[in-house]
Parts: sequence; structure tokens; C-alpha cells
Amino acid sequence: MRSLRDKKHRRREGLFLAEGLRILTEAREAGALPEMLFFAHDGVGHPLAQGLIAATEHAGGDVIETTPDILSKLSGKDNPQTLVGVYRDRLTPLERLNRSASGIWIVAQALRDPGNLGTILRTSDAVGGGGLILVDDCVDPFSVEAVRASMGALFTQAIAATRWETFVAWLRQGPGQLVGTSLRTDTDYQAPRYEAPTFILVGNEAQGLPQAYEGECDLLVKMPMLGKADSLNAAVATAVMAYEVLNQRRVR
Repeated sequence: MRSLRDKKHRRREGLFLAEGLRILTEAREAGALPEMLFFAHDGVGHPLAQGLIAATEHAGGDVIETTPDILSKLSGKDNPQTLVGVYRDRLTPLERLNRSASGIWIVAQALRDPGNLGTILRTSDAVGGGGLILVDDCVDPFSVEAVRASMGALFTQAIAATRWETFVAWLRQGPGQLVGTSLRTDTDYQAPRYEAPTFILVGNEAQGLPQAYEGECDLLVKMPMLGKADSLNAAVATAVMAYEVLNQRRVR
């Protein structure tokens, strides 16, 4: 279990860690149970914890009681959660995504920060999005930090990982408007009427989208920056865009 804190081992085993009663309960409600569940005795008094243990055992998973000190060594935290689960990798092949399942999808290119990735998953869940498509070399969505930041949305959202050329070829095989966020445009993000399904494309936190990628977009938009900052955090920009698309459809 401890080795799953390392990306190399997560990929080799096809497993990842999730910590805490809230996230594990969200996973259970989404239909995902851990293959292994570690718990400290002090943390199993809650009915949700008892239900999670019983459901894991019923599904044939391993349930292991240990101590807070050992959980701390396993999770790498001084104050560990009292429940830690080991889950099967949840990547979905791009070709198996059902684009008609939602009118909003998030596409992130070369995203580097696990906190941003987790927050983007939460945003996608909040707006009823279909999921997150990771393009090129992005941070691992199954790192402990990304899973924690997603607050359970990792289990409600489809996640795919691919290269840019493969994504564009897949996108053009069916309906879908690709909307890029960029500073190299004069189109305000509230000006267009977005078509469903809308694929919101956000770039790397430092460099933004490559110009060649912007050229593939059906539409480029930007958010007004009235202060001294020249851009928004990637996760914040994604949330602003996702809620604009959602709000347009709510008033129709």
C-alpha cells in the first residue's frame, strides 16, 4: 500500500489510494468499493464507516485493522485519516467516452498541479459535466494529492488520458464544440452561445495553450482581467467557463 504513493508503482499495479470517510463514502455511492480497506479502530464508530467495512467485505475486498501510527507510515501524513482505501485505476479509454452523456466536458492540456486537477474534477461534477480529458503529459490524476483535492469527484467523473492529435481526431468524429481559453483573442467569454456538447479546453498553468492547439479550436474566448493580474488560476478559469456554459443552458 505504501508503494502506491509513488506514480511508478501506481501504474505498475493499476491501483491508487484514497483517504478519509467522506471520499470513500462518495466512492461507494458512485458504485466503487476498495479492493483493500485499512482502518484504525478509533475511526469505525461512525455508521458510514461500519457500512463501508461491511460492503467491502461483502464484495470480497480485504479489510485490515491497524493502528494510527501504521496508517501514518502508510499514508505519509502525520495526522492520517482513519480510513484508507486501495482502488482499481479508473482511466477510461478515449474511444469509450460517451460524449452525449453530458453537455459539458473539460479538456486539460499539460496540467501540472494535482490540486488544480482535483479542483477541476470537483467543478465538472458540480456542473453535471461528463468528465475530464487529460491531453499530453499531465499530472497523475490518481496521486494522493489529486484524489484528496477531488473530494470524491474522481469517482463520479470519467477520466481519459491521450495525446493531442488523438483527441482532435476523436473529437471531429462526432458533435462537439471545442472552446479554448486564451489571452490571444478579443472575444469575451460571455459573448458566444455555446453549443452542446461543449469541450472547454484549458492549458498549462504557466504557458497556457500552445498556439497550434488554439488554431484547432472552434472558438477562443477570454475572461476580463480588470486588475493587475494577467490571468486566472487554471482551476478557477475552468470553473468560470463551466458555470457560464451551464448558466446559458439554464436560462434557455
